[in-house]
Amino acid sequence: MKRYNKLIFVDDDDNSRAPMAKIIMRSKYLLGPMEVESRGLVVLFPEPMNQKAEAVLISNGYHVADHVAKQLVQEDIGDDVLILTMEDAQKDKIWENYESAKNVYTLTEYIRLRGELAPLYGEPLKEYGKCYEILEKLLDGLVVQLNEEELLSQ
Repeated sequence: MKRYNKLIFVDDDDNSRAPMAKIIMRSKYLLGPMEVESRGLVVLFPEPMNQKAEAVLISNGYHVADHVAKQLVQEDIGDDVLILTMEDAQKDKIWENYESAKNVYTLTEYIRLRGELAPLYGEPLKEYGKCYEILEKLLDGLVVQLNEEELLSQ
């Protein structure tokens, strides 16, 4: 039986790292179908993706759909949902504030690496580019991990 049917990348505000991860991940090849979304822990209003994040994605050939920041809600969480955060503190907040949150990891932790993705708020465009490069590599590792899990579940 398939382990996860949905993957949600979670960031503080869902306007830079998490939507970048979502858009990159949607272009990757997974053996089984998986819905890929992004959410924020504190989304006060539905704002678009950060312009620097959008520019970096476009410059790397990604089609950037009309992303609108969305709040992580209890209904997003389930046994078949994998939640990957950018930082340990975000993972801890989910465990503290959402019932039945058990499939919650940092992106690096899930693929057996250490570290976090640094926040981008207020950073120059160059830092968004670096974050993009890191995400590409981490998401390649995530694809391998998810595809191996898919093969083992068959």
